[in-house]
Amino acid sequence: MTADVVLALLQVVVVTAGAPLLVGALRTLKARLVGRRGPRVLQPYSDLVKLLRKEAVVSTTTSWIFRLTPYVLFSTMVVAALIVPLVLARPVLDFAGLVLLMYLFVLGTFFLALAGLDAGSAFGGMGASREVAVAALAEPTVMVAILALALQAGTSNLGGIVERFARVPVDNPATHLELTMIHEAMVLEYSGHYLALVEWASAMKLFLFMTLLANLFLPWGMPTAAGPLTILLGLVVLAVKLAVLTAGLAVVETTVAKLRLFRVPELLAGSFALALLSVLSVFLLR
Repeated sequence: MTADVVLALLQVVVVTAGAPLLVGALRTLKARLVGRRGPRVLQPYSDLVKLLRKEAVVSTTTSWIFRLTPYVLFSTMVVAALIVPLVLARPVLDFAGLVLLMYLFVLGTFFLALAGLDAGSAFGGMGASREVAVAALAEPTVMVAILALALQAGTSNLGGIVERFARVPVDNPATHLELTMIHEAMVLEYSGHYLALVEWASAMKLFLFMTLLANLFLPWGMPTAAGPLTILLGLVVLAVKLAVLTAGLAVVETTVAKLRLFRVPELLAGSFALALLSVLSVFLLR
């Protein structure tokens, strides 16, 4: 039991502390690729500390949903950090599987969309409608893609899948232009510690999605037994995988033009079709 508690705390610390570093490295690398100096790698930490110290200004038209959403976003990502195979093949919440993880992601998206509508601003409503439209196609696609691996492994347990064996290219979080705003439009009304929790949770979600991509589809080097050396090995392997994926993501986001918003459903529908074909192939090739 003590080992499980230590591993749980380690996974939460890795995700919460590593997520801002991942975002900072991604922003710096993207800036260097386009010829700019860009922010420091550790800048997200400074931003979070600054926001946590500031007073939160909340509109009088908002309800309890607006105030509760940042805590829901952050807490769902913390629980998700215990489900995703991070440094070991078997996560802390080994009994939890794919369905619960997707429910946590969808729960955060649902509350964030409600908060965008709750503020009563035009930007918030626009961002909420776009977020729900994208999530309606993106979340099932991720679930079906992982389901294909689960069918091959014979279990929906994420740790069992590892032992057996991103971002949407339209949203630009670095701009405030109306045509490219999805996530940013929903959080414009937040400030202070509320904004810090929202941005922190967003970084943690990116960290967890990239970890899923690294450890489910590229499970090489994942230790299966708990121990000081194996955990250290798992951390090193995870860092290397995330570094490679971060570099690849930076290159793609700086070299590929953003898709038009109305082309996103076509992209996601095609991705869902490919994921569904991968599921069908499991039955056809048996």
